[in-house]
Amino acid sequence: QLLESGGGSVQPGDSLRLSCTTSGRTLRPYAVGWYRQAPGNLSEFVGGIRQNGATLYGERVKGRFTLSRDNSMNTVYLQMNDLKPEDTAVYSCSASPVGWGTGGLTYWGKGTLVTVSS
Repeated sequence: QLLESGGGSVQPGDSLRLSCTTSGRTLRPYAVGWYRQAPGNLSEFVGGIRQNGATLYGERVKGRFTLSRDNSMNTVYLQMNDLKPEDTAVYSCSASPVGWGTGGLTYWGKGTLVTVSS
């Protein structure tokens, strides 16, 4: 029920903005989280944004990634700057009524691939 977009192939140092949106359901009452999973690795928490706009980031992306939400557009954005090869992964968003995007009844998207390579 969630749809991610904005992934692609970029070079180190470039930026990308991922979007997470839904149709038929407003994101307003949900906290939205972003997770990523690289091949052979466990899923990693990237960041989450609560209903009031409060944000939390994983240590490896803090200072480079920024979350924002546009309730009028029913979309949460993940702005990723200064991308590094280790940021290569499938990025998925989640939405839940509690926590930082997971907890209780949680919805997931299928993910969008981000590849950072020179």
